[in-house]
Amino acid sequence: MLPSPPPMADPVRASVKRLLTRAFTLPCSTAAQAYTQIVQPTSRFQLALDALLPLLDPSTPAELAQRILVAFLLYSLYAPHPMAINPFKTVLFMTFMKEREKAVVVAQMGDVSPNEQLVWVLWKILKGDGNDIGPYSPNTLAKSPLPPKLRATNLILDESLYNTVFDIDDANYSNSQDNERLRSASSDHTPSANFGSNARSPDNGPRRVITPVADRQNEMIAQAMKLLLAARERVLTLSEQRILNPLIPELAVSGMIASLDLSAIIANNPMLAHPLFVGLLSGVKHDHNLPAPFLEVLPYLPPSLSTFDLLGRLLRDQTPIMNGIYTVASIVRSEVLGRFIHECINWLERAEAEEREGLISDDRFAKGVQNLCRFYHSLIKRGIVDAASDADTTEMAHFSLRNARLEEANTLYRVLAMSKF
Repeated sequence: MLPSPPPMADPVRASVKRLLTRAFTLPCSTAAQAYTQIVQPTSRFQLALDALLPLLDPSTPAELAQRILVAFLLYSLYAPHPMAINPFKTVLFMTFMKEREKAVVVAQMGDVSPNEQLVWVLWKILKGDGNDIGPYSPNTLAKSPLPPKLRATNLILDESLYNTVFDIDDANYSNSQDNERLRSASSDHTPSANFGSNARSPDNGPRRVITPVADRQNEMIAQAMKLLLAARERVLTLSEQRILNPLIPELAVSGMIASLDLSAIIANNPMLAHPLFVGLLSGVKHDHNLPAPFLEVLPYLPPSLSTFDLLGRLLRDQTPIMNGIYTVASIVRSEVLGRFIHECINWLERAEAEEREGLISDDRFAKGVQNLCRFYHSLIKRGIVDAASDADTTEMAHFSLRNARLEEANTLYRVLAMSKF
């Protein structure tokens, strides 16, 4: 009697198990790619049944981030096709209904359910917008607060679309395919923008033809997304920057960029920073929703030449934002400049203290003082800062006087002092 072959999936299952416990901080799309590399195509469906589905069950003691990751993996296995023919769509829908019901009960009691983010992720996936959450990690999705309009009580799906098995040649499938590809109209500032030039409304014909031009545009957008994510970790080549730059406005309004990404992008690719911030600020439509998460990054950038160049460009940019109520320059002038100068002074004072204590041996303090004073002097020359205003210049006047041994600080102090007479 021939011995039975060893279970093929043992090392594979172990690898998948490690992936499901360690991939919480990776983008969902990266985790999905890792899954497809670990598991052979012929084994992916069965392994999803055995290893992924049990974790989606509410009775399983799985973390919220893990359940979000599993939901995305089940979606991504068939992502090139519409949700209508995804074999896991009914399970995903039933999970959505159960989790939504629990969240609604908690909401009726005046509280917020901890599974609200899972409900939203399932809703996005079932609507066919799963790719929008691909750039975000399960941890980020699990911890990000949702605006009231995206709470579970407001998320509704048509049950008939998810409990029907479509024949791939049937006309109903064609209609469902088009409906599934319609993008969400929500303005939640999450990645839900429809970049394709072939967008359509439900009133148009049942089939949607993707033209070569639209297909090329979508391909360019996808490539630009990958480059923007890569810009967080490395310096882009000139050819990569030429590809990315024209598409930055579209990527910015898509909401795929989190405020936590900005510092890394600015450090590695300062030339992208100005158009990126303008795009982010231009995407805010209402004056009661100031773009604080993005503006909060600017005051804490190190006082380097690239930082001063970025602030200078933003302070001169007259692009209208928030329905034309403000400009980029005015919002940065009122919300950022004062705090930025204060944090630069704090940074330089810490560098000076470390230099005295022998912890550093370079000239970062002296260079920083020179660059800050030149930057502030240029703001006065351009009329961005009123040298005669005590409210605007007091802190900088004290700083320049204390460091007047340096020529740039001495020059700035004389300008500030003379403006008072």
